[in-house]
Amino acid sequence: MVDLRATHLRQAHHSPLIVAELADELAQHHRAAFGWALACCQWDRSAAEDVLQTAYLKVMDGRARFSGRSEFRTFLFGVIRRTALDERRRHAVRSAFSLDWLRSNGHDPAGPSSALGALIVDESNASLIAALSKLSGRQREVLHLVFYQDLTIAEAATVLGVTLGSARVHYERGKARLRELLGDDT
Repeated sequence: MVDLRATHLRQAHHSPLIVAELADELAQHHRAAFGWALACCQWDRSAAEDVLQTAYLKVMDGRARFSGRSEFRTFLFGVIRRTALDERRRHAVRSAFSLDWLRSNGHDPAGPSSALGALIVDESNASLIAALSKLSGRQREVLHLVFYQDLTIAEAATVLGVTLGSARVHYERGKARLRELLGDDT
């Protein structure tokens, strides 16, 4: 876990009182924030830890400022999502430069990922994860935020940067598609 009270954080642009308050807020939401970071990082624990640490640092050093227009948790989830997207873009650029080298040496860079396999503990989890992977990214994100992070659809819309109507559509379509994929006739 990230030590939010490290010396370099006390030297941030915030007063010591604000730094302490931010640290308390981050600690209060850490478990949910880590779950959301995992979802944003496609269940890669190492990437999620890096994204979460970077997001916390953005909050603590003022690069991401809480304006009070939403709940702190909603704001934090938005910072985590944007940080994960930034990291994914950086990784894609780095990978693009190294793919030619890998192909020329006979390696297949598109091999299956084993990160998800570690999370599958029984057949029902495997079915759910397979069904979720068939949803659009936006549907998957909205469902995760609503079901696993206990956000409202409005809060999920804020985190994802979409309108409430769009979030509702993704939520309803995602639920309907999951029912279809999992064979639930209710």
